[in-house]
Amino acid sequence: MTPADLVEILIQVAVLIASLSFHEAAHAWTASKLGDPTARALGRLTLNPMAHIDPIGTLLFPLLAMSTGAPLIGWAKPVPVDPRYLREPKRDFALIAAAGPISNLILAVCGAVLLLVAPSGIVAGTLTLFVWINVLLAVFNMVPIPPLDGGNVLIGVLPHEAGAAIARLRPYGFLLLYALMLTGILTWITRPVQIAILRWLL
Repeated sequence: MTPADLVEILIQVAVLIASLSFHEAAHAWTASKLGDPTARALGRLTLNPMAHIDPIGTLLFPLLAMSTGAPLIGWAKPVPVDPRYLREPKRDFALIAAAGPISNLILAVCGAVLLLVAPSGIVAGTLTLFVWINVLLAVFNMVPIPPLDGGNVLIGVLPHEAGAAIARLRPYGFLLLYALMLTGILTWITRPVQIAILRWLL
């Protein structure tokens, strides 16, 4: 690995950490606005990455993926939500879940706007990476499988029995995601959406 490769990987990890931190802070901010003080009390209502970093999901797995070319998958520490504080638990839980992917789409739009005035070179390259990673995070997290945000949104909007059936998948969610990833089905589902959004933004 050349020094240039190492710098590129470090930039990618830094962008991923910043994007994941904004994502989790959006969950915490929305939960707080809807009446749940849990995340705020635990110091999660912040953009400080130290409050959100998961050593395995935010550092180890992304570093391995970026250095080996394996599919990128990463996560931060999930924001705790206590439904007892929510005025409309099902609806509010869905809104809190949706806030993360929406925040990444907002960041992607901001990055695309900055690209219009950014000088070419490393600044433009970093902003393009910033847009790409945030679109990837938004689309991936809206896959309707718990514990991803899309699964939690689905639990919140479906009728009680159907939502409960989706919730029962939670202990097996990551196994199901890895199975979809290894078979290529996940890419088949998410890639067209990612490409469509990236074409619109870039």
